[in-house]
Amino acid sequence: MADPFLYGTGERSPYGCLGHEVQIEHINAYVCRPSFFTDKAVIVIHDIFGWLFPDIRYIVDLIAGHGYITICPDFFKGTEPWKTTDHWADFADWMKDHDPMKVDKEADVVLKYLKEQCGAKKIGIVGFSWGGMAVHHLMLKNPQLTAGVSLYGIIRDSEERYNLLNPTFFIFGEKDHTISYNQITLLEEKLKQYCKVAYKIKVYPGQVHGFAQLKPEDMKPDDKPYIEEARKDMIDWLKMFI
Repeated sequence: MADPFLYGTGERSPYGCLGHEVQIEHINAYVCRPSFFTDKAVIVIHDIFGWLFPDIRYIVDLIAGHGYITICPDFFKGTEPWKTTDHWADFADWMKDHDPMKVDKEADVVLKYLKEQCGAKKIGIVGFSWGGMAVHHLMLKNPQLTAGVSLYGIIRDSEERYNLLNPTFFIFGEKDHTISYNQITLLEEKLKQYCKVAYKIKVYPGQVHGFAQLKPEDMKPDDKPYIEEARKDMIDWLKMFI
C-alpha cells in the first residue's frame, strides 16, 4: 500500500533545532521561544511520526519566530510513533493505541505549564494530520484554547463535532486522498448550521496530505507557493485571535 500521508517521508533532510526539550510531569516536549518576552503561546500537535520528526520541529521554530512561545509535547507519551518502515496494513491497530480523541489530559498538563511556568495568558493550538484531528476534538472541548488551526485532520465519526468553542481554521489539500471533498463539504455545511464562533475552511490546489509542514529544502517547486500560502494563512489566523 502506498504511503497515504506524505510523499518521500523517508527522504527528509536533517534539521538543526532552535529550541530545547523539557519534561512536563509525564510528558516530554520541545519548546522554542521568541527572542523577546510574550504572554502568547501556541501548542503544536504532531502527526503520526511524533514529536521528534524534523518537519514538526521546523514548524515549532517557525511559529515561535512570529512571536509565540511554541511547544510540541509528545502526545504519544513515550510510545512508538508510526515509522516510515511500518506496514500500512497494521495502521488501524496502531491507531487503536494512539487515539487523537484521547489527548485531553496531556493538553491540560501543557496548558498549566504554559500559564504557570511561561506566563502565557492567550494560548492557541495547531495540529497536523493526527494532530489536526486532535485539534478539532480539543476545540470542541477545551475553552482555554483561544484559537485553533487543524491541518488535514477532521473528526468524522461523531455528530457532536460542529459546535466549536473558539475560532478554528481548517486547512486541506485538494489532492488529499485520505479526506474526500464530500467530507470537507459536509464539514462546511454543518459548521454553517451549528457553529456560533468564527471558522474558516480552505482547500489548497493540487496539494496532498502533509503538504504544509515540509521544510523548504524538501518542497517541490510547484508546491512551494501553496505551502507558503497555507503557512501565512495559519499565522494570520493565530495573529487575528491571539
